[in-house]
Amino acid sequence: MEIYCTRPTCPRPQNFFADLDDKATLQTAQQKYCTACGMPLILVGRYLPTKLLGQGGFGTAFLARDRYTPTMRDCVVKQFQPSGDLSPQQIAIAQGLFEREAEVLEQLGNDHPQIPNLYAFFPLSVGNLNQSGKEDQFFYLVQEFIDGQDLEEELQTKGTFSESEVLEVLQAMLKVLQFVHDNGSIHRDIKPSNIMRHQNGRLYLLDFGAVKQVTKGAAGTPSGKSTGIYSMGFAPPEQMSGAQVYPSTDLYALAVTLIMLLTGKEPQELYDSYNNAWNWKPYTQVSDTLADVLNRMLLPTPNKRFQSAQEVMDALKPRRTPPAPPPPPPPTSKPKPAVQHPPVQPQPPVQPQPAIQPQPAIQRQTPHFTLLETLIGAGFTGFEGALLFIALDSILGIQQISVGLVGMIVGGLIYTQYRRIIEGTDLLILAGITLVLLLIPALRGGSPIPNVILAGVLVGTGAIAITALFRLIYLLLSRLL
Repeated sequence: MEIYCTRPTCPRPQNFFADLDDKATLQTAQQKYCTACGMPLILVGRYLPTKLLGQGGFGTAFLARDRYTPTMRDCVVKQFQPSGDLSPQQIAIAQGLFEREAEVLEQLGNDHPQIPNLYAFFPLSVGNLNQSGKEDQFFYLVQEFIDGQDLEEELQTKGTFSESEVLEVLQAMLKVLQFVHDNGSIHRDIKPSNIMRHQNGRLYLLDFGAVKQVTKGAAGTPSGKSTGIYSMGFAPPEQMSGAQVYPSTDLYALAVTLIMLLTGKEPQELYDSYNNAWNWKPYTQVSDTLADVLNRMLLPTPNKRFQSAQEVMDALKPRRTPPAPPPPPPPTSKPKPAVQHPPVQPQPPVQPQPAIQPQPAIQRQTPHFTLLETLIGAGFTGFEGALLFIALDSILGIQQISVGLVGMIVGGLIYTQYRRIIEGTDLLILAGITLVLLLIPALRGGSPIPNVILAGVLVGTGAIAITALFRLIYLLLSRLL
């Protein structure tokens, strides 16, 4: 069996022990030491590192086996190893972040299925290789091993993600972030390499080393300020400047992660520094809804972004348009009760057609007259009015009562024409009857017959002219107004 030495300066970290290939021996063997540097290999007598997984800013991760479990389960051992030339204050801050990762995993991992569980956290003191009598102290945390591939590796393997695949990542991570934020923490280091897809398809959020507690500042930093630890290209402006971070800080980094998966390009290739904006849409095709959501998550000002993961989830939901109200039912006569239909061969009720139903009342209220009918009616009314005036004048003389009677009779004639009580040949018949009656000398007052006829014709012609003039004025005004 191979055991990997965790001392950072070990010249030959691989060690092989044939006797540990037997499970029974492996579970009862005494401590083993590195053959190159003398570092204890079985950490706290329990965890056996077998492979180097990777190295980050201040930690190195190893695949290990837990020999105190029945299945010798795999786990991840992370060792605190700050890289670079750090000052004592920076080392203290980094160590505080490492310890906080263990605290967050213990607090959150056991309560959410997409955050790894914490198994152990412990220090280890060993002798210094170069200075006798001096000891080096290392810190370790042991967490659940997620057997799968992170999204950065998946992007390199399969190529760019489709919109549906990106939506799956977005919705899965929003649920995790909602839980993290609700518990008073901000992740601060979301990127494709920190999102792991298990072989069963479940997505996990990893690496809580940069977690920021909302209620208190990081060790050695003022409360509410960022420590300056972030991944270049994924961190928003407020995090890079060391200012206060917010839940929308994580949403920004998640959006950068998603446009990287959609386009296959690095963040620096998608950011237009001249216009201070992200220019990612020309490299992919997505729906307007997803594009709008990502663009808002990528805004440089924190208060312009979504303020919570729940707001993003709500924005992704399809908008439901209210159903259109049903059209009003057509006017129908009251249907007969169903019991009146023959039970043997029931016929569907026939809906009456409103368009062909006769409506005499409405037609009488809004009659339509052609121009010829209007002029004929005007001539008839004028002719009759003149004859009636001559007859009443011969009987009553020029008095107010005779003028009033003529007006009433003429009004009645107009009304009967309007309601179509008399029309067409009725007008000629009435005019003829009136002319015959005026042959009686008493009715025409001694006036000669030709004069009577001439007066009626002149007045009728005048009525036609006046009616035509008013008709013309009406048509002109209706077109202008």
